[in-house]
This record gives sequence, structure tokens and C-alpha cells, in this order.
Amino acid sequence: MTGFASSQVALEGQHAFTLAVKSVNHRFLDVHLRLPSGSDALEMEVRKLLKERLRRGHVEVTLQLERRSNTQLRLNTDLLAAYVAAHREAAQLHAIASEPDLNQLLRLPGMMSAEAGLSAAEAAALETTVVTQLGRLLEQLNEVRAQEGATLAAELSASMERLRGYADEVSTLRQGMREAQLERLRARMAELTQGVGISEERLLAEAAMLAEKSDVDEELVRLRTHVDRFVALLAEGGELGKRLDFLLQELNRETNTMLSKTSSGATGNGLRITELGLEMKSEIEKSREQVQNLE
Repeated sequence: MTGFASSQVALEGQHAFTLAVKSVNHRFLDVHLRLPSGSDALEMEVRKLLKERLRRGHVEVTLQLERRSNTQLRLNTDLLAAYVAAHREAAQLHAIASEPDLNQLLRLPGMMSAEAGLSAAEAAALETTVVTQLGRLLEQLNEVRAQEGATLAAELSASMERLRGYADEVSTLRQGMREAQLERLRARMAELTQGVGISEERLLAEAAMLAEKSDVDEELVRLRTHVDRFVALLAEGGELGKRLDFLLQELNRETNTMLSKTSSGATGNGLRITELGLEMKSEIEKSREQVQNLE
């Protein structure tokens, strides 16, 4: 389930922050935080809140803190002294007349740092405000995800109705195929026996065996049952992903069985049933892709 929400908040004084939450589909809850350094306590609160409000998704939370305008630079005097001493020691060791370049030293990592001057009280207020604002953003995010879920549910329901229609057409076509099978069997038996008479009872018995092997009534009944259950679960709501995926696996299994039983039909209704079976498999596969986006 995808979604995005962000906000910019100004605090008392000259501090402000921008908070953004982005979510994309994922099988589990996968949280990635981008917070300013020194935000260990805030990170724990953010993770706790995300676990309470979200169940799955790849979720990114980004917090950008805007420093106050009177930020001051602080010199790391101990580090600078260590570099100067090391430079002079090396120059003396190799008998080289040289003094360290202050401009180069000041560019070294860790030599200068920006101090925003956040007091302990300000830091605590910042954390409280961020957590409060994150709760509001998660409400907005869930609203977006709910709207997307409703759209997906409607598409899945329409897909199930198409499956039901395919099953009904297969059932109708199967009625006409029984008579056609009997006629083909009658002609085939006459050809094999070369005009020798065969009793109608024997012919009907053979036809019954053939019909039994190719009968798909049970598969169609189970298929409709799974479709009804699928639609009912969509109406109930809640966490549906795994249960719907299981039903789609069962629908695919019934469709495969139906195709294997009716694959002998080379003309007319038999070809149409094969086409319908392939349409059903395509519809099921599209539904399985969409179900991955549902919680």
C-alpha cells in the first residue's frame, strides 16, 4: 500500500523542522528512519508509533531540522593542537623547515562543528512535537492507503464477477458437449467395429465412462464457492492479503483441473471452454498481483 504525507512545523524561537512519511508496498513492516544525529530517544518513540499504526509496508520517515540563524562555529582545539604537534614533530624528525598551513588544517574533518544551541528543554519539546506531528501524518497516510485499498477491492470484486461469468458459460457449454461426445463415440465405435452391431447399452456405458472422466461439475462448484468466499472477505475488510492469496491458489488449482479434463475437445464448445479456462487463469494471475498490495 503506497502513500505519502509531509508537514513543516515552526517551533518557538527560530527552530523549525520538516517531517515526511512515505510508504510503498512490502510483505512486512520495513521501517527506515532518517533522523538528525543524537536522536536515539526520538528514534525509539518513532519506531514504537509506526508499529502501533501500521502493519506492513516499506516505510521511510525523514526529519530535517532547520537550525536557528545564530548558529555558531566551534573549533576543536584539542584536535587542532594534535595536528600542529604532529606536523612539527615530523618536520623536526626529517630536518625540514616547515610550519603547518592553518587553512588546510581547518578543512580537516571534525575540526569545525556547528552548534545550534538547543537546550535540554528545547530538545525535549522538539521530540514531543515531532511524535505528535508524526501521529497526524500517519492518520493522513492511512487515509490515502484506505482509499487505494477501496479501489483495489472494487477491482478485485469485478474480477471475481468475471470469473463467475466464465464458470457459468463453461457450465452451459458442457451441457451441449455431452450430446456431441455421444455422437462422436457412436461414429467411432461404428468405424472400429466395421459395421458389426453394438448394443445401445454398451454404447451408453462407454459414453458414461467418457463423461465421468471429463466431468467438471465439481470443479465449477468449488470455483464458485471460492469466488463467493473471496467476495465475502473483501466485504468484511481487515487483514486480507494472505487469506485472499490462498483462495486464489485454490481457484487456480480448480481451473487447471478443469482444463486438463476438457483438453480433448478439439472443436466447437471444447475450444471455447479451453479459451475460457485460459481467460480464467489470466484473471486469477492479475488478481494475485493486486492482492499483494492489500493488508
